[in-house]
Amino acid sequence: MEVVTKIAPIALALIMLTLGLGLTTSDFTRVIKQPKDFLVGLICQVILLPIIAFVLIKILNVQPALALGVMIIAAAPGGVTSNILTKFANGDVALSVSLTAIISLLSILTVPFIVIQSADLLNINYITQQISMSGISIKMFLVVTLPVLIGMLIRKLANEFIITRTALIEKISLILFIVVFISIWIEEWENIITYLSRAGIITLILNMTMMTLGFYIAKIFASGIAQRKCISLECGLQNGTLAVFVSTQLFDDVIYLIPTASYALIMFVTSIIFVLLLGKVN
Repeated sequence: MEVVTKIAPIALALIMLTLGLGLTTSDFTRVIKQPKDFLVGLICQVILLPIIAFVLIKILNVQPALALGVMIIAAAPGGVTSNILTKFANGDVALSVSLTAIISLLSILTVPFIVIQSADLLNINYITQQISMSGISIKMFLVVTLPVLIGMLIRKLANEFIITRTALIEKISLILFIVVFISIWIEEWENIITYLSRAGIITLILNMTMMTLGFYIAKIFASGIAQRKCISLECGLQNGTLAVFVSTQLFDDVIYLIPTASYALIMFVTSIIFVLLLGKVN
């Protein structure tokens, strides 16, 4: 995993920098003005998603190493890909950006907490010996929070320049995401094929379940169809690069990366189908 281990932190930092370049203070103040839709998305993604993932792990009797890999991808917040696909689906892009931004900033606390608690529940005890919650939080701050803040500062100092290059910034983020996963597949091809059939079932069920739950929970509690589309995509599209980074910081075994690689493939297919089916629904 040497190539992936080196690429993931750089790619993640650059992806989070591009996220910061797209943010303004209004993306944060909007949450105070319209809290209901944001809270629905936050609860679905930060609380409901890990719970559903853990329940599926128990129901499907997933082996511990793969199970923890599933919990890592379930803990990772939605990335910038969800913002792009929300736009294509005619969803609430502003809400998507706010959810991505704030949950990404919170992830330096939520991700270590969810992963370490999951390891305890799955009786994987050696994870806490390798790295503490504070240790992984500090590393995540350097590659997640700090690049976002730097990106926001650049946006403030060169607003017009950044606005005219929004499409290019979005493409760069997507390319970096793809580079990380191509690296995984090339470097660990033989191992991936061995484990993929076992990880594929639970990641598919998790992805489909959360997109469906997100849509119908938002139908009950959120404002309208645009918000439903946004929350559904936020629930289904996870930050795979962040999950890869966390996995490689904790483990040297590729098996912990398999659910993330599997989920990344599946979420692109299901989200594109979702966008095609509901993109024109108003």
